[in-house]
Amino acid sequence: MDIVGIGYRAEMKGKAMVVFTLGYSHPIEYPLPLGIEVGVDPKQTHLTVTGIDRQKVGQVAAEIAQPASTDPYKNKGVRYMGERLKKKVGKTGAK
Repeated sequence: MDIVGIGYRAEMKGKAMVVFTLGYSHPIEYPLPLGIEVGVDPKQTHLTVTGIDRQKVGQVAAEIAQPASTDPYKNKGVRYMGERLKKKVGKTGAK
């Protein structure tokens, strides 16, 4: 999973907690269920979710992506690796 946006990042807190900084006034803490491991790269903008149960891995990835679902106007947020988004045009100011 990729985290896109200025100041958006993730870090591990111990082995069972991921802390996200996603532009809110507070950090978002996500406790990991048993059997799921998350790896964070050194730049803190790429997550790898692994585990034995494929359904559980997909569920955790979806729950991680939800608090900062990608904004279609700025393309910021958490997204799956390789996911392509269509950027919407903002207000143009009708004349």
